[in-house]
Amino acid sequence: MEYYVIKRDGRKASYCRDKIQNAIRRSASDSNLVLDVEKITNEVEKRIYDSSCYEITVEQIQDLIEQTLDDLELSTVKNTYANYRKERTRIRDLKSELMDTVHAIGIETDRDNANVGNNFSSKLLRIASETNKWHNLSTMPKHLAKLHELGDLYYHDLDSYNLTTNCLHIDTGAMFEQGFNTGYGTIKKPKRIETAAELSCILLQSSQNDMFGGQSHVNFDNDMAPYVDYTRTEIIEEYKPLLDIMNEDAFKNFVEKKLNTRVHQAMQGIVYNLNTMHSRAGSQVPFSSLNIGIPDSSDAALVCEAFLLEYEKGLGKNEQPIFPNIIFRVKKGVNREVNDPYYYLFKLACRVAASRMNPTFMNIDADFNLHYYEKGILPATMGCRTYVCSNVNGPEGPNRRGNNAPTTINLPRLGILANKDLDHFWQLLDERLHQARESLMHRYEILKHLKVKDLPFVAGQGLMLGSEGLSPNDSIDPILKNGTWSIGFIGLAETLTALVGSHHGESEQARELGYRIIQRIRNFTDKATLDTHLNWSCYATPAEGLSGRFIAQDLARFGSIEGVTDKEYYTNSFHVPVNYPVSIIDKIQIEAPFHQMCNAGHISYIEVDGYPDGETIERIIHYAYSESNISYIGINFHLRYCKNCGNTINDGVKACPDCGSTDIQGISRVTGYLSLDERFGTGKSAERHDRIAHDGSQRHTYTVC
Repeated sequence: MEYYVIKRDGRKASYCRDKIQNAIRRSASDSNLVLDVEKITNEVEKRIYDSSCYEITVEQIQDLIEQTLDDLELSTVKNTYANYRKERTRIRDLKSELMDTVHAIGIETDRDNANVGNNFSSKLLRIASETNKWHNLSTMPKHLAKLHELGDLYYHDLDSYNLTTNCLHIDTGAMFEQGFNTGYGTIKKPKRIETAAELSCILLQSSQNDMFGGQSHVNFDNDMAPYVDYTRTEIIEEYKPLLDIMNEDAFKNFVEKKLNTRVHQAMQGIVYNLNTMHSRAGSQVPFSSLNIGIPDSSDAALVCEAFLLEYEKGLGKNEQPIFPNIIFRVKKGVNREVNDPYYYLFKLACRVAASRMNPTFMNIDADFNLHYYEKGILPATMGCRTYVCSNVNGPEGPNRRGNNAPTTINLPRLGILANKDLDHFWQLLDERLHQARESLMHRYEILKHLKVKDLPFVAGQGLMLGSEGLSPNDSIDPILKNGTWSIGFIGLAETLTALVGSHHGESEQARELGYRIIQRIRNFTDKATLDTHLNWSCYATPAEGLSGRFIAQDLARFGSIEGVTDKEYYTNSFHVPVNYPVSIIDKIQIEAPFHQMCNAGHISYIEVDGYPDGETIERIIHYAYSESNISYIGINFHLRYCKNCGNTINDGVKACPDCGSTDIQGISRVTGYLSLDERFGTGKSAERHDRIAHDGSQRHTYTVC
């Protein structure tokens, strides 16, 4: 009678003795033992025949192998075989999960990235992404893979783990001066503002095709200023004959009016391009940020003003521009106070933010920013909150640098596991920090194998610090050494609740513990910088999809814990929980100290009801930047507009009062960038729903930071 084996997918195959023999032989070899493989195989086979089952499953055969090894007192071989069996099961489960994911993507892309659409290119990119995630997990050391799979750590953009780096601050002025090649020909230095504006978009788009994160123009208004003057000269030459019929002052006014129109048109082109041109195989528009607000000249100030005004206008039907994220840098003596020369730009920025939620605001007077400013380095950030300034391997500052890759710690899990034992918590945190560092060092060793030709634009065209003098076949290691490696965290509020029963918005005890926890992470990254001579930093992780992933894993493992796992998301980084009633003043004072600790990136959000006016935003920013050491702030509200006529719609209104359309678009900011409401994942949708406004009263008194 012939025996058959039923495979895991239900297929029937003829019984094969060799497969049993090979499995035992491999286990013996891994255990460094010499065994009579033939004898053991005969015993397993006898047990199969004795079962009188002519059809037997793979799992039943494996059980018989383990039983036989146990009965023969070959425990070492049995353990080796059992571990091998578990590992094969793990890989099969991953493959099965991958296939399920691919099937789901074919129906609709997920919302781990709120900027990804649902078209063919998006689906194809997501399928490739999930496949490479599986590849990277299956090839990295098993203990590192399990840390990610089980939710202890999270390796951001795992699909790009072996392919590229994260983000980049572009030295736009330098790139314009030297020219660049996108692969199909050299782009020379622009000669007018319109061309410079178009090329600024191409720089962002081409960079994004080489990287997995976002890119920023680090000093946009100042870098564009020279092309204002070139355009002025062009206008003067074109209209020079008018001097025969106009006096000099009238001619000058005429030229400046023409120039102003062209600058505005160029800035409008940037807003339109960055919301329509696509990167990454057409799956999304570029994650783009512009840093403005500290002009070196009147022409730079004109660029800044024109850009803000054009962004304020919105798109064709008054739709909200999603990109770029605008960072307006605020500095006393430049634009913060009424008597400052560029105060009018700050006031305009506040007005635009009141209707568009952009710009966000960066405080150059925060002492850690002022430290660089006084050395002639102008700090910058991105909408994703990436902050890069210190450098042990080259010039400091953000120019031509970015974060190589972050790993994020599931901080609430450590709080739960510690079971209110602080000594145990510190032990767990230190262990996890070392594991995070190990994961990033492994990623570094993988990325070192990339060559300049693998990042043909950002490395090949010299956009990245460290690429100087490198040839196409050279390693990108010099570039990696100028970037940063970031250890991030999520859910400080839930961690504190698990440890002491309250979060940092509720009690002084929790707040002080929160500062100690994040400073512990910062101290670890500072020491890692000294130990490895690489740039390490502490990251306040924005966690767009991760907030829901971590809490779902912890809910399944620990059950529902009040104030910890009893919702659909963990709180963003060090933020006070979004549903906790706290005043604007208190929120600023509580969160301000974390900004200095999180030198890889940080942001605080102030949530307001309805649509604020510019004066309200100005008062918030002025208080924050004159009365605390806080650095980066965004003012949030729920923005809604009619897609038919562009009219702004209040929350709760279901039909446009002007045209009657019910086609209403909601826009929110949850993790740095604006996004359409429907593009948020489950966790972030739940967070947005839970948000309450911070009122203008002061509930407590805190020492000013």
